[in-house]
Amino acid sequence: MWTQILKKRRLSLVIGALIGAFVTLTWMYLQNDIHRNYLDPKIPFQVYSPPRAPDYAKPAAWYLNPQIAGYYADPRKVDVFFVHGTTFNGGRDWLGRIDSKGIDEDVHRIHLPNYAAPFSIMGNVYAPKYRQASLYTQLTLREDAREARQFAYRDVEAAFRVFLTKRKGGRGFVVVGVEQGGLMAERLLRDVVASDPELKSQLVAAYLLEVSVPERQFGTEGLFFPACLSRSQVGCALSYLSVEANRPDKALQRQQKAVYWEGDRLEPLNAQKAICVNPILGGVSEEAAEAKISLGATNATGLEWGVEPALIPRKVAARCVRGVLVVDKPGSPSFNDAGTWEDRRKVNFYNLFYGDLQEDFQVRWTAFRNV
Repeated sequence: MWTQILKKRRLSLVIGALIGAFVTLTWMYLQNDIHRNYLDPKIPFQVYSPPRAPDYAKPAAWYLNPQIAGYYADPRKVDVFFVHGTTFNGGRDWLGRIDSKGIDEDVHRIHLPNYAAPFSIMGNVYAPKYRQASLYTQLTLREDAREARQFAYRDVEAAFRVFLTKRKGGRGFVVVGVEQGGLMAERLLRDVVASDPELKSQLVAAYLLEVSVPERQFGTEGLFFPACLSRSQVGCALSYLSVEANRPDKALQRQQKAVYWEGDRLEPLNAQKAICVNPILGGVSEEAAEAKISLGATNATGLEWGVEPALIPRKVAARCVRGVLVVDKPGSPSFNDAGTWEDRRKVNFYNLFYGDLQEDFQVRWTAFRNV
Protein backbone atom coordinates (compact mmCIF):
# COMPACT_ATOMS: atom_id res chain seq x y z
CA MET A 1 0.00 0.00 0.00
CA TRP A 2 2.78 2.46 0.94
CA THR A 3 4.55 1.61 -2.32
CA GLN A 4 1.44 2.56 -4.29
CA ILE A 5 1.06 5.79 -2.32
CA LEU A 6 4.71 6.74 -3.02
CA LYS A 7 4.31 5.97 -6.71
CA LYS A 8 1.20 8.16 -6.87
CA ARG A 9 3.02 10.99 -5.07
CA ARG A 10 5.99 10.73 -7.45
CA LEU A 11 3.65 10.72 -10.41
CA SER A 12 1.88 13.80 -9.01
CA LEU A 13 5.22 15.58 -8.55
CA VAL A 14 6.27 14.75 -12.12
CA ILE A 15 2.94 15.92 -13.52
CA GLY A 16 3.14 19.06 -11.37
CA ALA A 17 6.66 19.79 -12.62
CA LEU A 18 5.59 19.31 -16.24
CA ILE A 19 2.60 21.58 -15.77
CA GLY A 20 4.81 24.18 -14.08
CA ALA A 21 7.33 24.07 -16.94
CA PHE A 22 4.53 24.34 -19.50
CA VAL A 23 3.02 27.34 -17.71
CA THR A 24 6.45 29.02 -17.44
CA LEU A 25 7.23 28.53 -21.14
CA THR A 26 3.74 29.68 -22.12
CA TRP A 27 4.09 32.81 -19.97
CA MET A 28 7.52 33.57 -21.44
CA TYR A 29 6.14 33.24 -24.96
CA LEU A 30 3.10 35.38 -24.19
CA GLN A 31 5.25 37.98 -22.42
CA ASN A 32 7.56 38.22 -25.44
CA ASP A 33 4.56 38.48 -27.76
CA ILE A 34 2.92 41.17 -25.62
CA HIS A 35 6.10 43.28 -25.52
CA ARG A 36 6.73 42.92 -29.26
CA ASN A 37 3.14 43.88 -30.02
CA TYR A 38 3.48 46.99 -27.81
CA LEU A 39 6.67 48.06 -29.62
CA ASP A 40 5.25 47.48 -33.10
CA PRO A 41 4.45 50.85 -34.78
CA LYS A 42 1.56 49.09 -36.58
CA ILE A 43 1.93 51.14 -39.74
CA PRO A 44 3.98 50.11 -42.78
CA PHE A 45 7.38 51.78 -42.95
CA GLN A 46 6.60 52.84 -46.52
CA VAL A 47 3.98 55.34 -45.27
CA TYR A 48 5.87 56.37 -42.13
CA SER A 49 7.13 59.95 -41.79
CA PRO A 50 10.71 59.85 -40.45
CA PRO A 51 12.00 62.32 -37.84
CA ARG A 52 13.97 65.37 -38.89
CA ALA A 53 17.36 64.52 -40.41
CA PRO A 54 20.55 65.49 -38.54
CA ASP A 55 22.79 68.26 -39.86
CA TYR A 56 26.32 66.96 -39.33
CA ALA A 57 27.80 70.42 -39.85
CA LYS A 58 26.38 71.34 -36.43
CA PRO A 59 27.50 70.20 -32.96
CA ALA A 60 23.94 69.15 -32.07
CA ALA A 61 24.24 66.20 -34.47
CA TRP A 62 27.15 64.65 -32.56
CA TYR A 63 27.63 63.08 -29.13
CA LEU A 64 31.36 63.58 -29.54
CA ASN A 65 33.19 65.55 -32.21
CA PRO A 66 36.54 67.14 -31.31
CA GLN A 67 36.62 69.31 -34.42
CA ILE A 68 33.10 70.69 -34.69
CA ALA A 69 32.33 70.97 -30.99
CA GLY A 70 35.67 72.52 -30.15
CA TYR A 71 37.01 69.69 -27.99
CA TYR A 72 40.74 69.17 -27.94
CA ALA A 73 41.89 66.70 -30.61
CA ASP A 74 45.41 65.41 -30.23
CA PRO A 75 47.01 65.08 -33.71
CA ARG A 76 49.27 62.35 -32.31
CA LYS A 77 46.22 60.16 -31.74
CA VAL A 78 44.22 58.25 -34.33
CA ASP A 79 40.69 59.33 -35.23
CA VAL A 80 37.94 56.89 -34.26
CA PHE A 81 34.47 56.87 -35.84
CA PHE A 82 32.07 55.30 -33.32
CA VAL A 83 28.47 54.18 -34.03
CA HIS A 84 26.41 53.37 -30.94
CA GLY A 85 23.90 50.55 -30.60
CA THR A 86 20.14 50.52 -30.05
CA THR A 87 18.75 52.80 -27.33
CA PHE A 88 15.27 53.49 -28.76
CA ASN A 89 12.57 50.91 -27.96
CA GLY A 90 9.86 51.81 -30.47
CA GLY A 91 6.11 52.12 -30.11
CA ARG A 92 4.58 54.70 -32.42
CA ASP A 93 7.83 55.23 -34.34
CA TRP A 94 10.13 53.08 -36.42
CA LEU A 95 13.04 55.50 -35.92
CA GLY A 96 14.40 57.42 -32.95
CA ARG A 97 14.70 61.20 -32.99
CA ILE A 98 18.15 62.73 -32.58
CA ASP A 99 16.76 65.30 -30.14
CA SER A 100 15.31 62.69 -27.75
CA LYS A 101 16.52 63.25 -24.19
CA GLY A 102 15.99 59.59 -23.30
CA ILE A 103 18.12 58.36 -26.20
CA ASP A 104 20.76 60.98 -25.43
CA GLU A 105 20.94 59.91 -21.78
CA ASP A 106 21.31 56.21 -22.63
CA VAL A 107 24.09 56.83 -25.14
CA HIS A 108 26.02 59.01 -22.65
CA ARG A 109 25.29 56.71 -19.71
CA ILE A 110 25.86 53.28 -21.29
CA HIS A 111 27.36 53.24 -24.78
CA LEU A 112 30.07 55.89 -24.61
CA PRO A 113 31.64 54.86 -21.25
CA ASN A 114 31.44 51.12 -21.95
CA TYR A 115 32.09 50.80 -25.67
CA ALA A 116 33.65 54.03 -26.98
CA ALA A 117 35.92 54.79 -24.03
CA PRO A 118 38.31 51.82 -24.60
CA PHE A 119 39.40 53.68 -27.75
CA SER A 120 39.81 57.11 -26.15
CA ILE A 121 43.28 56.91 -24.59
CA MET A 122 45.02 56.80 -27.98
CA GLY A 123 42.07 57.94 -30.08
CA ASN A 124 40.05 61.05 -30.89
CA VAL A 125 36.49 59.70 -30.75
CA TYR A 126 33.80 61.01 -33.10
CA ALA A 127 30.32 59.71 -32.27
CA PRO A 128 27.39 60.86 -34.44
CA LYS A 129 23.73 60.89 -33.59
CA TYR A 130 21.56 59.10 -36.14
CA ARG A 131 17.93 58.18 -36.63
CA GLN A 132 18.41 54.70 -35.29
CA ALA A 133 15.99 51.89 -36.00
CA SER A 134 13.96 50.87 -32.96
CA LEU A 135 14.53 47.81 -30.78
CA TYR A 136 11.45 46.29 -32.41
CA THR A 137 13.29 46.13 -35.75
CA GLN A 138 15.98 43.99 -34.14
CA LEU A 139 13.41 41.44 -32.93
CA THR A 140 11.78 40.60 -36.25
CA LEU A 141 12.74 39.90 -39.86
CA ARG A 142 9.68 41.68 -41.26
CA GLU A 143 10.36 43.55 -44.48
CA ASP A 144 9.41 46.97 -43.10
CA ALA A 145 11.59 46.41 -40.03
CA ARG A 146 14.54 45.76 -42.31
CA GLU A 147 13.64 48.86 -44.33
CA ALA A 148 13.85 50.93 -41.15
CA ARG A 149 17.39 49.72 -40.53
CA GLN A 150 18.29 50.34 -44.16
CA PHE A 151 17.02 53.90 -43.77
CA ALA A 152 19.13 54.43 -40.61
CA TYR A 153 22.27 53.66 -42.59
CA ARG A 154 21.84 56.86 -44.63
CA ASP A 155 22.57 59.00 -41.58
CA VAL A 156 25.62 56.96 -40.60
CA GLU A 157 27.15 57.27 -44.06
CA ALA A 158 26.44 61.00 -44.15
CA ALA A 159 28.13 61.43 -40.75
CA PHE A 160 31.14 59.37 -41.85
CA ARG A 161 31.69 61.52 -44.93
CA VAL A 162 31.69 64.62 -42.72
CA PHE A 163 34.10 62.84 -40.34
CA LEU A 164 36.51 62.23 -43.23
CA THR A 165 36.62 65.93 -44.12
CA LYS A 166 36.67 67.35 -40.57
CA ARG A 167 38.84 64.97 -38.54
CA LYS A 168 41.93 66.37 -36.86
CA GLY A 169 44.24 63.38 -36.66
CA GLY A 170 46.84 62.50 -39.24
CA ARG A 171 47.32 59.26 -41.09
CA GLY A 172 44.94 56.40 -40.32
CA PHE A 173 41.49 56.00 -38.79
CA VAL A 174 39.46 53.38 -36.93
CA VAL A 175 35.79 52.39 -37.28
CA VAL A 176 33.89 51.03 -34.26
CA GLY A 177 30.25 49.90 -34.27
CA VAL A 178 28.25 48.19 -31.53
CA GLU A 179 25.20 45.96 -32.18
CA GLN A 180 22.98 48.01 -34.57
CA GLY A 181 25.95 50.34 -34.94
CA GLY A 182 28.08 47.35 -35.94
CA LEU A 183 25.62 46.51 -38.69
CA MET A 184 25.79 50.11 -39.94
CA ALA A 185 29.59 50.08 -39.80
CA GLU A 186 29.66 46.81 -41.73
CA ARG A 187 28.05 48.45 -44.77
CA LEU A 188 30.12 51.60 -44.30
CA LEU A 189 33.29 49.54 -44.64
CA ARG A 190 31.98 47.79 -47.73
CA ASP A 191 30.42 50.72 -49.63
CA VAL A 192 32.65 53.64 -48.67
CA VAL A 193 36.02 52.39 -47.41
CA ALA A 194 36.68 49.21 -49.39
CA SER A 195 35.66 50.88 -52.66
CA ASP A 196 38.30 53.62 -52.24
CA PRO A 197 41.90 52.32 -52.37
CA GLU A 198 43.28 55.35 -50.52
CA LEU A 199 40.71 55.10 -47.73
CA LYS A 200 41.19 51.35 -47.54
CA SER A 201 44.93 51.80 -46.99
CA GLN A 202 44.20 54.22 -44.14
CA LEU A 203 42.01 51.85 -42.11
CA VAL A 204 43.89 50.81 -38.98
CA ALA A 205 41.17 48.33 -37.97
CA ALA A 206 37.41 47.92 -37.75
CA TYR A 207 35.68 46.76 -34.57
CA LEU A 208 32.23 45.31 -35.29
CA LEU A 209 31.07 44.38 -31.81
CA GLU A 210 28.07 42.23 -30.91
CA VAL A 211 27.04 41.63 -34.51
CA SER A 212 27.26 38.64 -36.88
CA VAL A 213 29.35 39.43 -39.95
CA PRO A 214 29.43 36.96 -42.89
CA GLU A 215 32.72 35.19 -43.48
CA ARG A 216 32.18 35.47 -47.23
CA GLN A 217 32.55 39.25 -46.99
CA PHE A 218 34.84 39.70 -43.98
CA GLY A 219 36.55 36.35 -43.50
CA THR A 220 40.28 35.67 -43.63
CA GLU A 221 39.95 35.95 -47.43
CA GLY A 222 36.84 38.14 -47.43
CA LEU A 223 35.66 40.19 -50.38
CA PHE A 224 36.05 43.51 -48.56
CA PHE A 225 38.29 43.22 -45.49
CA PRO A 226 39.94 40.21 -43.88
CA ALA A 227 39.11 39.13 -40.36
CA CYS A 228 41.95 39.79 -37.91
CA LEU A 229 44.22 36.78 -37.40
CA SER A 230 46.54 38.33 -34.83
CA ARG A 231 46.70 41.40 -32.61
CA SER A 232 49.48 43.01 -34.66
CA GLN A 233 47.56 42.84 -37.95
CA VAL A 234 46.18 46.07 -39.42
CA GLY A 235 43.54 46.80 -42.03
CA CYS A 236 41.36 43.99 -40.69
CA ALA A 237 38.01 43.47 -38.97
CA LEU A 238 37.51 42.30 -35.39
CA SER A 239 33.95 41.05 -34.97
CA TYR A 240 32.08 38.86 -32.52
CA LEU A 241 28.57 38.12 -31.23
CA SER A 242 28.76 37.00 -27.60
CA VAL A 243 26.42 34.77 -25.58
CA GLU A 244 26.66 33.39 -22.07
CA ALA A 245 27.98 29.84 -21.82
CA ASN A 246 24.87 28.60 -20.02
CA ARG A 247 22.39 30.23 -22.45
CA PRO A 248 22.43 28.28 -25.75
CA ASP A 249 18.86 29.48 -26.31
CA LYS A 250 20.13 33.06 -26.64
CA ALA A 251 22.70 31.97 -29.21
CA LEU A 252 19.98 30.34 -31.30
CA GLN A 253 17.66 33.35 -31.01
CA ARG A 254 20.37 35.79 -32.06
CA GLN A 255 21.47 33.64 -34.98
CA GLN A 256 17.87 33.33 -36.19
CA LYS A 257 17.50 37.14 -36.23
CA ALA A 258 20.95 37.88 -37.71
CA VAL A 259 21.05 39.84 -40.97
CA TYR A 260 23.75 41.06 -43.33
CA TRP A 261 24.03 43.51 -46.22
CA GLU A 262 23.44 42.20 -49.72
CA GLY A 263 23.69 45.26 -51.92
CA ASP A 264 21.59 47.93 -50.22
CA ARG A 265 19.23 45.38 -48.67
CA LEU A 266 19.37 43.48 -45.41
CA GLU A 267 18.94 39.72 -45.80
CA PRO A 268 18.76 36.94 -43.18
CA LEU A 269 22.17 35.44 -42.48
CA ASN A 270 20.59 31.97 -42.22
CA ALA A 271 23.19 29.20 -42.61
CA GLN A 272 26.01 31.51 -43.74
CA LYS A 273 29.05 31.24 -41.53
CA ALA A 274 29.85 34.31 -39.43
CA ILE A 275 33.34 35.36 -38.41
CA CYS A 276 34.30 35.23 -34.76
CA VAL A 277 37.39 37.07 -33.58
CA ASN A 278 38.08 36.33 -29.94
CA PRO A 279 38.79 39.76 -28.38
CA ILE A 280 40.92 38.19 -25.63
CA LEU A 281 43.19 36.54 -28.21
CA GLY A 282 42.95 39.27 -30.87
CA GLY A 283 42.37 36.90 -33.78
CA VAL A 284 40.18 34.28 -35.42
CA SER A 285 40.57 31.12 -33.36
CA GLU A 286 38.54 28.30 -31.87
CA GLU A 287 41.08 28.04 -29.07
CA ALA A 288 39.65 28.68 -25.63
CA ALA A 289 40.88 31.92 -24.06
CA GLU A 290 41.25 31.19 -20.37
CA ALA A 291 40.19 33.74 -17.78
CA LYS A 292 43.77 34.15 -16.52
CA ILE A 293 44.73 36.08 -19.69
CA SER A 294 41.66 38.35 -19.72
CA LEU A 295 42.81 41.97 -19.34
CA GLY A 296 39.76 43.38 -17.66
CA ALA A 297 35.98 43.54 -17.56
CA THR A 298 34.11 46.54 -16.19
CA ASN A 299 30.71 48.09 -15.68
CA ALA A 300 31.38 51.69 -16.66
CA THR A 301 27.73 52.70 -16.93
CA GLY A 302 27.21 56.21 -15.57
CA LEU A 303 30.86 57.28 -15.66
CA GLU A 304 31.59 60.69 -17.13
CA TRP A 305 33.50 60.80 -20.40
CA GLY A 306 37.24 60.76 -19.72
CA VAL A 307 37.00 58.90 -16.38
CA GLU A 308 38.88 55.59 -16.48
CA PRO A 309 36.85 52.71 -14.96
CA ALA A 310 38.31 50.13 -12.59
CA LEU A 311 38.99 46.91 -14.49
CA ILE A 312 38.54 43.36 -13.18
CA PRO A 313 41.17 41.19 -14.90
CA ARG A 314 41.48 37.39 -15.07
CA LYS A 315 37.74 36.76 -14.69
CA VAL A 316 36.37 36.28 -18.24
CA ALA A 317 36.87 33.20 -20.40
CA ALA A 318 35.74 33.02 -24.03
CA ARG A 319 35.74 30.63 -26.97
CA CYS A 320 34.43 30.86 -30.53
CA VAL A 321 31.97 28.07 -31.30
CA ARG A 322 30.34 27.92 -34.75
CA GLY A 323 30.63 31.66 -35.30
CA VAL A 324 29.46 32.69 -31.82
CA LEU A 325 31.63 33.84 -28.91
CA VAL A 326 30.66 31.73 -25.89
CA VAL A 327 31.56 33.58 -22.69
CA ASP A 328 32.02 32.66 -19.02
CA LYS A 329 31.57 35.92 -17.14
CA PRO A 330 32.25 36.93 -13.51
CA GLY A 331 29.61 36.23 -10.89
CA SER A 332 29.67 39.82 -9.63
CA PRO A 333 26.28 41.61 -9.50
CA SER A 334 27.85 44.30 -11.69
CA PHE A 335 27.63 41.88 -14.61
CA ASN A 336 24.09 40.64 -14.09
CA ASP A 337 21.52 41.30 -16.77
CA ALA A 338 19.14 43.83 -15.26
CA GLY A 339 16.56 46.41 -16.17
CA THR A 340 13.34 46.09 -18.15
CA TRP A 341 12.40 43.45 -20.71
CA GLU A 342 13.56 45.87 -23.39
CA ASP A 343 16.88 46.60 -21.65
CA ARG A 344 17.74 42.90 -21.55
CA ARG A 345 17.43 42.71 -25.33
CA LYS A 346 19.90 45.49 -26.02
CA VAL A 347 23.66 45.58 -25.69
CA ASN A 348 24.92 44.86 -22.15
CA PHE A 349 25.23 47.60 -19.52
CA TYR A 350 28.85 46.46 -19.05
CA ASN A 351 31.82 45.51 -21.22
CA LEU A 352 33.46 42.16 -20.46
CA PHE A 353 36.29 42.93 -22.91
CA TYR A 354 37.04 46.56 -22.09
CA GLY A 355 40.70 45.94 -21.22
CA ASP A 356 41.21 43.52 -24.10
CA LEU A 357 39.77 45.93 -26.67
CA GLN A 358 41.81 48.78 -25.21
CA GLU A 359 45.02 46.76 -25.55
CA ASP A 360 44.05 45.45 -28.98
CA PHE A 361 43.44 48.96 -30.29
CA GLN A 362 46.72 50.30 -28.91
CA VAL A 363 48.77 47.43 -30.35
CA ARG A 364 47.22 47.78 -33.81
CA TRP A 365 47.65 51.56 -33.83
CA THR A 366 51.32 51.17 -32.89
CA ALA A 367 51.77 48.55 -35.63
CA PHE A 368 50.08 50.83 -38.20
CA ARG A 369 52.36 53.75 -37.33
CA ASN A 370 55.40 51.53 -37.77
CA VAL A 371 54.42 50.28 -41.23
